[in-house]
Parts: sequence; C-alpha cells; structure tokens
Amino acid sequence: MPKRILQGVVVSDKQEKTVVVKVERRFTHPLLKKTVRRSKNYHAHDENKQYKVGDSVSIEESKPISKLKRWVVVDAGQG
Repeated sequence: MPKRILQGVVVSDKQEKTVVVKVERRFTHPLLKKTVRRSKNYHAHDENKQYKVGDSVSIEESKPISKLKRWVVVDAGQG
C-alpha cells in the first residue's frame, strides 16, 4: 500500500527533531456547494533540524516514531 504524501507549511520548529506542519485541504460542501477550507496540524520528524517556520514541505506517512509523530518530512514542497 503506498504511503500518503501531504504538502503543508511549517508552523513550529521549537521541538528537537520535530516540526509541526499545517496542512490545508479544500473541498466542496455537499449541501451548500461552497468551497470550504479545513486545516490540520501534523507532527513530523525532521532529523537534521533543517526546516524553519514558514517553509513549505512535503510529509510522508511512517511507522509511529513517538506518541504524536507518525509523519516524516520528505523534502521542501513546491510553492
């Protein structure tokens, strides 16, 4: 089964080897037919501490690394 890859923006890099990435998804509301934006924060593993707040990154699913971390930063995202 392929691993999911999401794009988002780093909102926190205060933790050791961890960044918090805000991922925004857009969808059409089933009843109102209006585009709705929803966002969610993911804790992602950043081994070399190379990503800073505001960086656009791609994260990939992985096995659990800690209580909250189940994602790994793959590379800098587009845009």
